Order: sequence, then structure tokens, then C-alpha cells
Amino acid sequence: MPHIQPVNPSALKTLLQECRQCGACCKSYRKISLYPDEVDFIRKMGGHVGVEASLAQLRTRPLTALIEEAKNSGRIYMIHPDDKGCIFLQKRNGKFFCRIYHHRPRTCRGFRCNMADSSFWDIFGRNATLLLGMDAFGRPLEPS
Repeated sequence: MPHIQPVNPSALKTLLQECRQCGACCKSYRKISLYPDEVDFIRKMGGHVGVEASLAQLRTRPLTALIEEAKNSGRIYMIHPDDKGCIFLQKRNGKFFCRIYHHRPRTCRGFRCNMADSSFWDIFGRNATLLLGMDAFGRPLEPS
């Protein structure tokens, strides 16, 4: 019978990193799932809310029916249509903050910066050389 080692909680904490307030997650994810009870609040605060519908669906059914179907099946999203990221993301003193942090969607609450899988590359891959402390030409970055 194999010997089972107890899980070391401090080792697990090394997998999920504390937020560094870099803003990369809020800039990179352009579509955040919303729960039905979050939709009105996001709209009221000025967020963009939408549903997923293809052109083929729009050709055969009215938009109102597609919106209602999406709401009923839980396919409604807070959308960030550009590379500026979430409308609630703001920068102060070189760090990023969420303007609705205490009322942010549950999907955002559940996000953890995980450096142990591909999410590191998915989020930061475009600027990997900057993360290594070098610019695109291999020179050390100047402190900001």
C-alpha cells in the first residue's frame, strides 16, 4: 500500500499567486459570464452586457428571441469590445483597481492568477520578455 503524504497548504499557495494589480486579466478577458441577478447592476453601473448569437441564428430568428433564450440558458456576458479592458478597471499610482470591486461579478471573484498552467502564457504571453525584466531588444527595463 502506497504511503499517502498529507497536503502541504503552503505549497498549494505557491500555485495560486496573490493579485499583483497588473490589470492583465481585466484587459485580456473580453467576455465575462454573468449570473442573471448581476445583469441589471452591471448595466446600471455603465458596463456593456451582451449575449452570444451567431449571424446564422440572427437570419432565422428575431434578436429578442435569441436574447431571451440566452438569458434563460445563462449565456449572458459582460463584454469588453476593445483592448482597453474592463470598463471598471482604473489605474492609480501604477496599479490597477476595480471600481466595483466589492460588487464585481462572481466570475471575477473566482478568478485566481495561476502561474502553474497555461493561463500564465494565455494572459502574459504577449509581453513575456517584459516579465523577464527585459525589453524587446534584450535590455534591462528602466524602473518606472
